[in-house]
This record gives sequence, C-alpha cells and structure tokens, in this order.
Amino acid sequence: MSNYSLEINNLTKKFGKFTALDDISLNVAKGEVFGYLGPNGSGKTTTIRVLLGILKATRGSAKVFGMNAWSDAVEIHKKIAYVPGDVNLWPNLTGGEVIDLFVRLCGKLDKSRRERLIEMFDFDPTKKCRTYSKGNRQKVALIAAFASDAELFILDEPTSGLDPLMGQVFKECVLEKKNNGSGVLLSSHIMSEVEELCDRVGIIRRGKLIDTGTLEALRHMTQITMKVETSVPLDGLENIGGVHNIALTDSGTTFQVDNSAIGEVVAHISKFGVKKLESTPPTLEDIFIRHYTAEGGA
Repeated sequence: MSNYSLEINNLTKKFGKFTALDDISLNVAKGEVFGYLGPNGSGKTTTIRVLLGILKATRGSAKVFGMNAWSDAVEIHKKIAYVPGDVNLWPNLTGGEVIDLFVRLCGKLDKSRRERLIEMFDFDPTKKCRTYSKGNRQKVALIAAFASDAELFILDEPTSGLDPLMGQVFKECVLEKKNNGSGVLLSSHIMSEVEELCDRVGIIRRGKLIDTGTLEALRHMTQITMKVETSVPLDGLENIGGVHNIALTDSGTTFQVDNSAIGEVVAHISKFGVKKLESTPPTLEDIFIRHYTAEGGA
C-alpha cells in the first residue's frame, strides 16, 4: 500500500490552447503537510479541481490513496475533506445543520469533537447561514473538515476571512490531523502560516512547478542577510564572490551572502575586530519572491 495520500505525475491540463498546468509532478505523504504556493492564476486551484475530480486531466495522472482522481472520485470523496477559500452555504440551513451534513458525508458524526471545535472557533451554530459573515462561513467549512475522519485534507486558502486568533486555532487543528497520520495539501498566501505548518513546499508559476523541497533545502539556494559591527572600518567585502548588496549604516555594515561563501566572509570580517554579528536566514517569502522575480515575474 502506498505511503502517499496523493500522487501527481506529469499532470497537464489544457483549456483549448491555454495550458493551465504544464507537466506537474508532486506528492503528499501520509502525516505530511505540503504547502502549495503561487499567486492567483498560477494553477493552484486547477490542480485541486483535478484532484477533486471536478476537472479531467489532459495528460498525466492524479491519484488519491492510489485511486484515479477522475474515475474514482466518488470513493475518494468519502475519505477527504476540502475547504475552499470562498465558502458558499445553503442560506436557510443553520451553521450546525451544515456542519452535521458535511461530517456525515465522511462517516460517523462525533458530537464531542464537533462541540470542541465549535468552542475553539468561537462559533454560533444556531444562526441561519445567510446571516454569517465571510469569516463565519469559513468557520463552518473548517469545523466540518476537522470534525471528520478524513485521511486527506485539501485546503485552498482556508483562513481567508479569519482573524489572527482563529488563524492560530486553525494551525492547531492542522497539526493535530498531521500527528494523527492524515496528509494535508495547503494552498496559502500567508507565508508565516506555511512556514509554521509545512514540511515541504512547492512553488508554481504560470502552470509550471518551478521548485519543491523542504524549507531548509530551499533556504540553501538563496542568500542570508548579515549585519556586522567592527572595531575598525570594514572593507574588502566587495572582493569576495557571493557577497551582495553591501550597505553602510550608522550601526555597521549589512549585506547578503550566498550560503557557499559564509566561511570566507566570516574569516574576512574577523580581521576587523567583530563587536556584533547578526545573521538572518531567508524567510519563505524571500524564497518565493526570488523565484518570481528571477524570470521576470511580477
């Protein structure tokens, strides 16, 4: 039996002459949170729609629990939970009724788990759905998802409309499901959310998966920022390969350095009497922006 919750191999999806997905391959293991990053129009939601069996791939394969995402969609949906970024609900049903309906689609309703999540998300399930704000509609979908026994969670901008406190509750729920062995595919624009939750990330640009790996592995491919204060004026950095954007400030010298040049830089600055040294690794946002600007992306 496969250790993967989902597997995508050489997936291509075309709409007429337009290629929305171009030969994408990725996988999500059981007990893993995979971050799927890219701006609007990059292909994230199209990928998710193929996995949900809403769209049929033009070429390649998309498998969930080893089953074909298109032909076995009904069986797959019994074992997955999906939360979109914009939730539409039945206006005349209460939030609680919708939650119960969604949970029962994935199996038996655990009332104690349902009540615990309603309390965690500070949600009133007695109101009609037509009265809910965007944030409360989002809570309905999240509570229903996390109250289920799903083995795979597909989350497409799931915290859209939530305040920071509820965002923290969301993170706790994702980590709980991960620790229970469920796979999670998380599409998000919130970099801190992805950094905190994801074991691996994939970056998609114009339908192509341009990079994938652990955060640690991706950080090795970009520069760290260093800030140094020395006893005597620091010079000569411009002669070291791999040092970029040198700037003098009142409190010292700041610059970016490639990972491969760190040893040489440290040996050089030690000659000037280091009084203070700060080193900051790149954030996921730095990595993301670098990939999108490297090839002329906006």
